[in-house]
Amino acid sequence: MAGGWAKDGAVQDQIDASIEDEVKRTRSQLITGDSALTCVECDCEIPEARRKALPGVQLCVACQTIRESEPVNPGGINRRGSKDSQLR
Repeated sequence: MAGGWAKDGAVQDQIDASIEDEVKRTRSQLITGDSALTCVECDCEIPEARRKALPGVQLCVACQTIRESEPVNPGGINRRGSKDSQLR
């Protein structure tokens, strides 16, 4: 339900656009190409099964787990445009 000058479904359109933007951003960060034989962090061997499953992998499972546990601030765009969000 949209109000004012917005067309019906405008809210869902904004949600869909936000999701599409995030998917594009995430896909652009995927590593492609040849996988490393050894981890670039700790020099441990990366198992062949992992290299085949994840093309372009550069980290062993242990180092990847550590990296994923670190907090990430994606930044992002605020599409709401409400006064509250502009004051923050």
